[in-house]
Amino acid sequence: MDERRLHWITDTATALLEAERERIPVAALTVHRPDLTLDDAYRVQAAAVARRIADGARVVGHKAGVTSKAMQQQMGVDEPDSGVLLDDMLLRSGSSLTRSALMQPRVEAEIAFLLGSDLGGPDLGVEAARSAVEKVFLALEVIDTRFTGWRISVADSIADNASCARVVTGPMVPLDADVDLAAEPLVVSVDGTAVATGEGRAVLGDPFQPLVWLAQRLSRFRTGLRAGELVLAGAVHASLPLEAGTTVHARAPHLPPVELHVL
Repeated sequence: MDERRLHWITDTATALLEAERERIPVAALTVHRPDLTLDDAYRVQAAAVARRIADGARVVGHKAGVTSKAMQQQMGVDEPDSGVLLDDMLLRSGSSLTRSALMQPRVEAEIAFLLGSDLGGPDLGVEAARSAVEKVFLALEVIDTRFTGWRISVADSIADNASCARVVTGPMVPLDADVDLAAEPLVVSVDGTAVATGEGRAVLGDPFQPLVWLAQRLSRFRTGLRAGELVLAGAVHASLPLEAGTTVHARAPHLPPVELHVL
């Protein structure tokens, strides 16, 4: 990689971290760099994550994003992306989050997994992903953008760690082979009123499929998903604005509910 490109990646990662810290948005990268490749966007993401790790954060997993048609249509993209989950992003169900600590937050409900074994390699299927899962749970992902608005490309989102800001984890339960997670309906409520629904099959046809996609993407870099990591499969519905003074709740028939209080 030439030195000018390397400097741009480093400087861009720094600018995104500063935007998040100061809560002052910056222009989408593709406004001035419309030819931004997905590979370079992932390099920006990696540089920002490396800075956060150097400052004390710890990697706890990964997210697959925009895996449903609803999210792809909302974001105006036609393919998934992925981001890295750090320990300082995690909140337990029932936690409170201050809205003013974020910039333009939105929230989405997802099926998520705790891996019991490694998952990697180019030739994977749903059954391999299912076998690697130890526990399953509902999660509320709070997405945010460090750009001036949500009119962003998939490359912009990737560079911005797939827009991940916080992850609220519900109670984890052992994966039950008798439960069809593709048919599992999620209901999202705000202050007790149902506002969104979606089934597990909304994410690439099966909630285990995003694990396959993510493990295959990571295998290009001679890495993969590791035992003990959390993996978010993506929203089963279009994201919702996250408003102060509200409580967001997600439930499903076979998984414990998850809840977030917004201050």
